[in-house]
Amino acid sequence: MRDSVEISVEICREGVQLPAYAKEGDAGMDVRAAEPVEIKPRETVLIPTGLKVAIPDGYEIQVRPRSGLSLKTPLRLANAPGTIDAGYRDEICIIIQNTSEEMPYKIEKGDRIAQFVLQKVPKILFKEIKDVRKIGSDRGGGFGSTGVE
Repeated sequence: MRDSVEISVEICREGVQLPAYAKEGDAGMDVRAAEPVEIKPRETVLIPTGLKVAIPDGYEIQVRPRSGLSLKTPLRLANAPGTIDAGYRDEICIIIQNTSEEMPYKIEKGDRIAQFVLQKVPKILFKEIKDVRKIGSDRGGGFGSTGVE
């Protein structure tokens, strides 16, 4: 059994459904559009969810793409994964881009447009040093350099 974290939510638009897990054991909860939106070709829009949340300190909600939406449509989350910080209290909107060059795409109220995943976020404490290469890694390279001679 997984741990649970209670998150207070305010429904700020009429007829909005709470995010829900499609199946037991899923990592992400489906989140739905709160109103219909037509996205023109190559346009990026904010789609309201009708939800405001109070995320506990030490957590974030990641906004991730739904694989079916990405596979079957020209729609993409423009900033995947997106982050909803613990201190954010306004309505959550999902940033979606229509990658089609010519076809507009219509999202209807209630369409599943993204997933929410709750993630624990430890605080980062940077410690400045002179040369990080002296600490336990011989990796080097980067940007696709492993396995290249």
